[in-house]
Amino acid sequence: MNALLNWLDVRTGYKSLVREALYENVPGGARWRYVWGSTLVFTFSVQMITGLFLWMAYSPSTQTAWESVYYIQHEMTFGWLLRGIHHFTAQAMVVLLAVHLMQVVIDGAYKAPREVNFWLGLVLMQIVLGLSLTGYLLPWDQKGYWATRVATNIAGITPVIGPQVQQLLVGGTNYGHQTLTRFFAMHAGLLPALLVAFLVMHIAVFRRHGLTAPDAEWKANATFWPDQVLKDAVACLAVLAAVLLCVCLHGPGPHGGAELGAPADHTDKYDAARPEWYFLFLFQFLKFFEGTNEIYGAMVIPGAIMGFLFLMPFIGGWKLGHRFNVLFLFTLLAGVGWLTWQAVQEDRHNPDHELAVRDAEAKAARIKVLVALKGIGPVGAKQLLRDDSKTQGPVLFKKYCAGCHRYDGHDGTGTRPADVATASDLALLGTRDWIRGMMTSPADDRHFGMTRHGSFDGQTLGDRFTDGEMAKWVAENVHARLMKDEDVAAVVEFLAGQSGRADVAPLNAKQAAAGKQFFAEGSDAVSTTCYSCHEMRLKDELFESGSAGVAAGPDLTGYCSETWLREFISNPGQKKFYGKRNAMPAFADRLSEKDLNLLVEWLLHRWPEPAPPK
Repeated sequence: MNALLNWLDVRTGYKSLVREALYENVPGGARWRYVWGSTLVFTFSVQMITGLFLWMAYSPSTQTAWESVYYIQHEMTFGWLLRGIHHFTAQAMVVLLAVHLMQVVIDGAYKAPREVNFWLGLVLMQIVLGLSLTGYLLPWDQKGYWATRVATNIAGITPVIGPQVQQLLVGGTNYGHQTLTRFFAMHAGLLPALLVAFLVMHIAVFRRHGLTAPDAEWKANATFWPDQVLKDAVACLAVLAAVLLCVCLHGPGPHGGAELGAPADHTDKYDAARPEWYFLFLFQFLKFFEGTNEIYGAMVIPGAIMGFLFLMPFIGGWKLGHRFNVLFLFTLLAGVGWLTWQAVQEDRHNPDHELAVRDAEAKAARIKVLVALKGIGPVGAKQLLRDDSKTQGPVLFKKYCAGCHRYDGHDGTGTRPADVATASDLALLGTRDWIRGMMTSPADDRHFGMTRHGSFDGQTLGDRFTDGEMAKWVAENVHARLMKDEDVAAVVEFLAGQSGRADVAPLNAKQAAAGKQFFAEGSDAVSTTCYSCHEMRLKDELFESGSAGVAAGPDLTGYCSETWLREFISNPGQKKFYGKRNAMPAFADRLSEKDLNLLVEWLLHRWPEPAPPK
């Protein structure tokens, strides 16, 4: 073995290189405070290795980026672990940068003759932050997409060259394929190359001047091997253990890992967009500057702070200058921590933000269900959400229906409007509870009660519905106990079977049959039958001829089914529904056929779901 090693040394001189690396002088002996630089090199190495393997499965285009990350996270063997390590190591790197900067400033390792090395370290810090910023977009999910739009908009306020800088970053005027490929090129090519180059210079200059140890005179010197190597190795293992813990405990993947939101969609505004936690302080700081003053919060003041950090070696040479630098750094870090805490607290107490976060989480969970059910087609994953009634139904309801109606008290998306509803709440439309309410208390706020606040064609509706034919019939027959409870339950069961809602079945066939008979024939006690006011066409002996008289209420054939709802929403004023008594606008010209179908499917809970486990 020695012969082989000697042969290799003669040809490469590796022994002198190993000796130069391992037997560096450590003034005052090995210490834990010296480990931070090594942990940073370790984390960068982990990033390079995991990034290379991620690159092998990543496809940088707007139609394949999210899909390839989904494959890594959910399909590739241990892909969740690989991506999680890469994600959380990047965050650990930012923390270690702050700790290393504190250690350097406290020890005075920025003073002459180490100024250049300190400046190289500051440049490395900027490159690491640039890597974090560019990597944020690469999954091409909603969170990264909208946060990157905010960041590039900030770049656009740069005096004189702002629009050109923004266009250079974006790759044009629209955020899309060119934006993604440019950020990928910077993240996987340019910035790592710069970091390696500056890291080599940083280590070379560091080795030239050695460690800074103010109290080395009363402690014996030692070499880097073995004590400091051991301490560095333990510290690196501790960092790796912390990263793995975060991956396993905090990741939302099948076994852990990094977060992956819904696919980026420029048509779906992401109101919960925030930068990563280590940029939250800047996000919060910008709130103090509005309009034309934003440039001060985004560039002038941060630029002045970075300029002061570069001047620290000169300030430290003055009397009390070192103490001032230490105080400045601690004040700066305390301010960053306070602004970060403020941002988190404001979001926690902001109902709109919390609602947006829940919506984003719901869509991130929903897209996994859709991919499992339908797969990812040639148009990409975002089309799955665009064609999904569970996702788009609330949006359409808010846009077209929430001006009058409510959905369990809100606008469909979870926001409770300040104005008063003027029509019924549609959350339980077509269910047994809905129909029972219609038959027992049609004038309550869940049904016709809110119409008293509405108007149509410039006329106030008042008690037009709450004191109408249906309300009078209920008062005369149901409230007066002429209609028995079992008859009410039977009619409810019969009408509930018309909607086909997934959450209505299974029906009690015997009870529904009794309800159908009561609907047509009533009983000797009641004043008139349901069939006297409502048409109901079914292909059997009881209903083959339709209504016996002039209908005073809407046709209930297929009541609240998909067909019935599509016709009703398209034109509620047609003769078979409310006719001249109608107080609802027609949506035939407002809703496309696709949007109408999505809205109806959502109202009836007919969206696709995986089969329950047996």
